[in-house]
Amino acid sequence: MNFSRRHVLLAGLASGLPLPAWALEPTPRQTEGPFYPTTLPLDSDSDLVQVAGRSARANGDLLHLLGRVVDRDERVIAGARVEIWQCDAAGRYHHPRDSRGPADPDFQGFGSATTASDGTYRFRTIVPVPYPGRTPHIHVAVIPPRGQRLVTQMYVAGHPQNARDGLFRSLSAEDRERVAVSLVTAEEIERGARKAFFEVVLG
Repeated sequence: MNFSRRHVLLAGLASGLPLPAWALEPTPRQTEGPFYPTTLPLDSDSDLVQVAGRSARANGDLLHLLGRVVDRDERVIAGARVEIWQCDAAGRYHHPRDSRGPADPDFQGFGSATTASDGTYRFRTIVPVPYPGRTPHIHVAVIPPRGQRLVTQMYVAGHPQNARDGLFRSLSAEDRERVAVSLVTAEEIERGARKAFFEVVLG
């Protein structure tokens, strides 16, 4: 998906206009990594920056992650479970194998959502940040009502560390475009926030 197509999709979702059709290739699979939660947090909803029972907001820049799940014929997939997990603003995961120090207690680190009847989903999280050895990314898993679970990773388009990230560089140029998103201002949603659109195509 290129920059223009992603922005057309964002505009269409925001306005309610019908979305155009393209020939789609599947979203590439990538590793789940070592930091998928060993135990899901009690609060694992789609708002990762506000943990139930805590008054403070997570550290980091706000990101509204919008997207949809479709098949290769661009038929929307409703009722799919979408999971995301990522490090906090200091580069630490809520995971016992991350020994670099305590993670932000006001950041969930993991969230889930269910796609609506039009295949869309949304999360409120933070802009991903780098940590040693990795460029900024968000892990994404999609579990459709029927079919196999897909795990991939979402990257920030144009980030200078992408060129040094082994997992990102292992992808073809076309697949890099499919998993790299542009961040744009989202003042109309929340002050100081940014937004991105990430479409997942199931093969």
